[in-house]
Amino acid sequence: MRKQIILLATAASLGLAGCYNTLTPDQQLGVGALGGAAAGILTADVLGANRNWTILAALAGAAAGTMVAKNNQTNMCAYARGDGTYYEAPCR
Repeated sequence: MRKQIILLATAASLGLAGCYNTLTPDQQLGVGALGGAAAGILTADVLGANRNWTILAALAGAAAGTMVAKNNQTNMCAYARGDGTYYEAPCR
């Protein structure tokens, strides 16, 4: 049953990705956040994390999904310099 739920969630996220370009920028951020949170929850579940780690994984996934959606909108990405700082430049 658990494997079926993971497969269903993965298929649903692929369906959302197909509609991504037809959404407004705010909707894209929402889809990015929800998709990231879902990926975090699925990852925590697969790894057998407890409830606290699952919540943290969902929050981290939502933050990452939002940043990916924002980078897609602006075509600007953050790159690390190696000394702990970063710079922004067009995505490659």
